[in-house]
Amino acid sequence: MSSDFQFAMPEPGITGVLDILAVAFLIYQLVLIVRGTRAAHILTGIVAVAAVYQVAVFANLEVLRSLLASLIPLVPIALIVLFQSEVRRTLGRLGRRRLFGGYQRPESTDEILLALESMSRDKTGALIVLERDMGLRTFIESGVPLDSRVARDLILTIFMPGTALHDGAAIIQKDRIAAAACFLPLSVNPNISSKMGTRHRAAIGITEETDCMALVVSEETGAISIALRGALERNVTKEQVDRRIYEHFGVWKKTFDEVAEQQAGEKLAEGEARAALIEGGE
Repeated sequence: MSSDFQFAMPEPGITGVLDILAVAFLIYQLVLIVRGTRAAHILTGIVAVAAVYQVAVFANLEVLRSLLASLIPLVPIALIVLFQSEVRRTLGRLGRRRLFGGYQRPESTDEILLALESMSRDKTGALIVLERDMGLRTFIESGVPLDSRVARDLILTIFMPGTALHDGAAIIQKDRIAAAACFLPLSVNPNISSKMGTRHRAAIGITEETDCMALVVSEETGAISIALRGALERNVTKEQVDRRIYEHFGVWKKTFDEVAEQQAGEKLAEGEARAALIEGGE
């Protein structure tokens, strides 16, 4: 009895170990890509079909084996169709990943944090998207172009209830508000609670397809949430948002205690310098 699939095992040695580690790494990356998405269920179904095929081979069930074998040539096309969003997202991240240097923290972060704090206090619903490396031009074109400097008052005006730009997302591109009232793809992740609102689903959806960060303010509770890589972190503080922005854009940030210590040292040095000048004048 022979199988239609025969895998050549690597020879023992350094090359074999590297070969196995490379395959294990690829499998691990595949799991990370599909984890928590609808692709995970599809992949589980594919594995189940493969298991049934192996059972048919070993049990000599020729009719079942022939039926499943006839479907094998269609598998590559089916995988591309079923996993198109995951493949597009992964290739986009690989193609746009920077080889040297990190990312820069957006200069507009302080204005965004002030706006989030105000909207959270007033329970004003908002959805702000921070572009990283993958372009968001398609989504920017779906909204109202602004190309304005990021400012707290402007963000509050955009999301003021009753205004024309209130619904939809504001997309920040290179420290400028590129557009407002933008339409974003809603996540279809089956693991998301059905009670989650449209803003939160849109925030998760856009981060599933791109490497951006989405900030959400709930108009019901005023809670701030962060969407990143298809996951949602809820009920975060302004300080946590600041830290997540630093981490996401790959820039190290001093802690608040370190900043306070540095400022105290600068004031002390300035005072000593003034005292020295006074003594010199006398």
